[in-house]
Amino acid sequence: MKQGIRVLLIAPSMEFVGGQAVQATRLLEGLRKEDSLTIDFLPMNSRLPGPLRLLHQVKYVRTATMVFTFLVKLLARLGRYDIVHVFSAAYFSFWWSATPAILLGKAFGKRVILNYRDGQAEDHLRHWRTAIPIIRKADVVVAPSGFLVDVFAKFGLPARSIFNVIDANRFHYRERRRLRPVFLSNRSLEPLYNVDCTLRAFALIQQRYPEASLTIAHDGVCRPALEELARELQLRNTRFIGRVPHDRIPEVYDAADVYVTSPDIDCMPGSLLECFAAGLPVVATRAGGIPYILTDEETGLLVPCNDHEALAAAAVRLLDDEQLVVRLTTQARRELERYDWSRVRDQWMSLYREMSTVSGAARAVSVR
Repeated sequence: MKQGIRVLLIAPSMEFVGGQAVQATRLLEGLRKEDSLTIDFLPMNSRLPGPLRLLHQVKYVRTATMVFTFLVKLLARLGRYDIVHVFSAAYFSFWWSATPAILLGKAFGKRVILNYRDGQAEDHLRHWRTAIPIIRKADVVVAPSGFLVDVFAKFGLPARSIFNVIDANRFHYRERRRLRPVFLSNRSLEPLYNVDCTLRAFALIQQRYPEASLTIAHDGVCRPALEELARELQLRNTRFIGRVPHDRIPEVYDAADVYVTSPDIDCMPGSLLECFAAGLPVVATRAGGIPYILTDEETGLLVPCNDHEALAAAAVRLLDDEQLVVRLTTQARRELERYDWSRVRDQWMSLYREMSTVSGAARAVSVR
């Protein structure tokens, strides 16, 4: 291992593509270039090797083996590092991954950073009250947006914000003026993202623009019900294309002219930043952390949650108003400066140095 600050990053791997996995990958890629830092990765969702991988096909056995494998690897590796940096979602995921990482990290005398990333935080903390004392044991709580900082403050938990990273160079910025009615949604097909609302809005849009098309990217438990709803609404030109490989995401954005997302709960969707980088105008609901990223009438259009009529009306505004599209996408592109690696890198390195200094001081006191 290199000399300097030693960090163990614990997060989902890209075996199961999602927002946390993407951000962990970007963080690793950037921080591994730092001479003063050793950062290694422990996936919290690693698969078993060889023939044992067949166990992943059995629902509860899959979970048990994944948790067991994670705990064994965590115990084997903790002693090598100064700082444990653990990503976390809410509910059960918090208990089987973040909780042991925090408790074992502290038991081994490590500094612990809890990087909490879930728009369901308020419900989690309100109904799973035992999570609060676990979170207090972390040395620092970091969230990707001011939204979660405000949520944690309601429960007396101090937190700081360090934004997600967007590699804008991966995306082709296409200036859009007179829009085609070509729509895209790229969110997991889970209940909290309320893709039903997007489909109902699209039905209204097709009444005015019969040739309009909608691509639903990603997958999830709601897909069969959503496909049935599309049939009930008699939607035309509507494609469910499933999960898109990470390296093909830019071309999916480039092919669309309007991005629509209608979650009821959200944190800091990276898809919005990707739209900003692609020049794709956005219509979104005012869910969770979205208004912390997207400013209504400045970098996109916001509507109330679960209001498909308002969603459709906002989308039609974009189709009808070329100047509005240019203004929104131009300002959205400028907004990306806040999420550039150079800025985010400085904040993480500053925090790691802060944690390392405190840890070194504590060791010095112990020696005396």
